[in-house]
Amino acid sequence: MAMTGSIGRSGRNAPKTDNAGRRSVFWRAAAAIFIVSGSVVSGQISDSFFVHLDHTAIEYRKGPTSDLIVQLNRKIQAGDVRLEFEPGFGYLRSVLEALDVPKESQIAVFSKTSAQVAHIDRQHPRTIFFNDAVAVAYTRGGFIEFAAHDPRQGVVFYDLPQQPADMPVFARQDWCLGCHNNLVTLGVPGMMVRSIPTSADSKPLTWLGNYTSDHRSPFERRWGGWYVTGDAPAIKHLGNVAAGEGDIAPAASHLDSLAEPAAASFANYSDIVALMVFEHQVHMTNLITRVGWQARVGLADRRDDFTDALNLSASDVVDYMLFVDEAPLPGQVRGSSGFAEKFAGEGPNDRQGRSLRQLDLQNRLMRYRCSYMIYTAAFDALPGEARDAIYRRLWYVLSGQDSAAKYQKLQVAERKAIVEILRDTKKDLPQYFQDVVR
Repeated sequence: MAMTGSIGRSGRNAPKTDNAGRRSVFWRAAAAIFIVSGSVVSGQISDSFFVHLDHTAIEYRKGPTSDLIVQLNRKIQAGDVRLEFEPGFGYLRSVLEALDVPKESQIAVFSKTSAQVAHIDRQHPRTIFFNDAVAVAYTRGGFIEFAAHDPRQGVVFYDLPQQPADMPVFARQDWCLGCHNNLVTLGVPGMMVRSIPTSADSKPLTWLGNYTSDHRSPFERRWGGWYVTGDAPAIKHLGNVAAGEGDIAPAASHLDSLAEPAAASFANYSDIVALMVFEHQVHMTNLITRVGWQARVGLADRRDDFTDALNLSASDVVDYMLFVDEAPLPGQVRGSSGFAEKFAGEGPNDRQGRSLRQLDLQNRLMRYRCSYMIYTAAFDALPGEARDAIYRRLWYVLSGQDSAAKYQKLQVAERKAIVEILRDTKKDLPQYFQDVVR
């Protein structure tokens, strides 16, 4: 999901022009995303990986899916769930409840880098809500977009018209892959968080910077074109402010609420903690998809380098999972929506009450630096070869057998705590995780 780009669009919602006009709207949005000024990807994958979507081991377009949107569609058609349409926000509130997506996760982007550019400005930002498996994007006056992480197929894109209906239908939109299947998404259908300095009229100024953000990114390059609410006095970033025509310098911009700049939003926050968690989650999602596809294609093609390539990718996954290259926080961060408390309370917890969702927010994002995405259905659905390679590498680092300098900040006490949490909360954990952490 390009959070300063598009995550889904239907031709029925496009401006009323001919097909060429519709394509023009799309490619203008795409150009705003892909004109590069400065760093695009913070950190590189170990090797390039692009596979045809119709490869027999993948069949992205026609293979069966079981993501949360597919499940909700079935429940609606069976009469088990009814979506309520309300004035102003249409199906948004009902959809969030049906998908168990917390409203506290709302983050807001005001740059015109989505296919719904006609509806986006500083007073009417595009708002995104998320849980571990699906992201929902709402644009006032437009349609609702969805990026769902299918356990097998990776990220699948849908939209929902904002028109009252007895049984509304989520429609799959594979055209989104025009932006969402590239090097930034690691060569698989995926999501991305973009940071682009933005003018007062919400136009992206890509020549001033065009960055892809995750937990490794310097804060000085994050959140261009985004609103950022909460308390983080020591963090300098690109959010909240409009860029001029000259150079833009990061500032410690503080915003308590969206009530003044964007009163039409669903809620009056774009929570800084939610932004940081989402940035981590987006790239982790792409890594999980990529290593799964790589295993499936390698097995199907009987590649000679299958094991070596899979081990390299497993190292990429584990390094990111353990926040090895995380940009340190320069001081205390406090959110504004209650997201931090809600997220941390979701568990699962070990017998001592510890969880991989517990946040630090003083020196780093997470208290225990191992991604909570290890609990997702997508991780559990990885081919056995991929999952085993990740577990072996994860244990090699957490047990203290790898003494490389980049792992030194994971001290014994934290590594031991992570292993103990995993022992109590991860059902398929290999037996060797019972050994001693050194």
